[in-house]
Amino acid sequence: MAADKSKCECVIRKVQESRIVKGISMNDSKHNKLRFMKLAHFVASVLLFAAAWFRFRYHGEIDINDTGFRYNYFVIIAYAVLLLFFSRTYNSYLLGYSRVRDLLFSQVTSQLFSTAIVYGVVSLAWNRADDPTAFMLILIVQAVMDTVWDYFANKYYFKLNPSKKTILIYRNERDKRRFGTLLGKKGEKLFKIKYELEHDGDFSEIEDLLKDYEAIFVAGVNSRCRNGILKYCKETNTPGYFLPHVGDIIMQDARYIEAFDAPLFLVDRKVINQEFLILKRSFDIVAAALGLVILSPVMMITAVIIKLYDGGPVIYRQVRLTKDGKEFRICKFRSMNVDAEKDGIARLSTGDNDSRVTPAGRVIRKCRIDELPQLWNILKGDMSFVGPRPERPELAEQYYAMMPDFQLRLQVKAGLTGYAQIYGKYNTDPYEKLEYDLMYIKDMSVLIDLRLIFATFRILFKSESTEGIEEETTTKE
Repeated sequence: MAADKSKCECVIRKVQESRIVKGISMNDSKHNKLRFMKLAHFVASVLLFAAAWFRFRYHGEIDINDTGFRYNYFVIIAYAVLLLFFSRTYNSYLLGYSRVRDLLFSQVTSQLFSTAIVYGVVSLAWNRADDPTAFMLILIVQAVMDTVWDYFANKYYFKLNPSKKTILIYRNERDKRRFGTLLGKKGEKLFKIKYELEHDGDFSEIEDLLKDYEAIFVAGVNSRCRNGILKYCKETNTPGYFLPHVGDIIMQDARYIEAFDAPLFLVDRKVINQEFLILKRSFDIVAAALGLVILSPVMMITAVIIKLYDGGPVIYRQVRLTKDGKEFRICKFRSMNVDAEKDGIARLSTGDNDSRVTPAGRVIRKCRIDELPQLWNILKGDMSFVGPRPERPELAEQYYAMMPDFQLRLQVKAGLTGYAQIYGKYNTDPYEKLEYDLMYIKDMSVLIDLRLIFATFRILFKSESTEGIEEETTTKE
């Protein structure tokens, strides 16, 4: 009997293993098909630009065998590199997770920036600016191609990846809220949430339950339970989505030490390369100075409108925190009434429903014009273009009391933009903003800074990024 039971268990295990291998093979096949589709679209975009460049820039004046003409193949390569950079910056090929209109916006923006930069740089280098009409027409053709591709590629994605029967596992209601848009219509095509489990016990208590689901989302559960779910996802090839802890992000920045006879990771304060700091500061000075000059007409018009409305001060100055907790006075165009905080209590905005915001203030907040005076803070050195958003000292103290880890974001200089500002919202949970900031600190580099600066462009068209907090609330929590 024991031998029969052992043999039966062996057969069952082999069947399970074959299913896992088959599932992995099918997933690889799906990924390869999608990769080919994305590559085909990318190549088509580059070829359309190449057609415009070779056909229209020279109007047939240069022979195809001419050395100077062949040199311009490097222009096409430069365009391809830029398009790849912007496609990654704007997540242009995030099929399934993005709506068709979001994909279209990302791709058109990537192609527009790539074309404008190449055309501008080459025109300056050769002191010759040809009629850009041909490239504008190509952008229109690309936009039509993008629309068709996005529609059918997204449909094909969902054909290959039908919505998964999903379970949510979380410690409490606060952790459940962190699932965000997954709980709304945006995530329904990807995941059909069939069960929500509030659990913080042992993994063994829920192991059998997980077998009925094709995807697992986890937030806030204790480490032993989470480790059990991690192993289960690996062993069964079940997709597991884990909302990170601050400790997870810190550990990603740890250094592996090979000097001992056991695996060892070293965690210490972020040491930033001095060459990077010099480049970052140089960029801040040049870009802020140019920004103040170029945007001065917009700033002057804004100042006049604010002054004419109620005669109050145009610039609003407020104490904020930057690197190592140093205080500075941030500059913004005033968007609220002069007596907005006459009771002395620090309150965050409630968004469109905030009665303290002036009519002019609503407009400049929507367009982010109220942030432009911070170019002066960047030029002075109080801030950088990219970094954690500076908090008010009184609000920061409340956050420190709830989560001492919040001070970790002060390892670097405060910034005008960053992961939290782009991918979060005004009312994003402070804990999640801390996670975003630590992700930047962990990965900060010249390339990351450039990507985040260009990615900032997208939030100008996202009204939800300015959503306020609930009324009568003084902090984001």
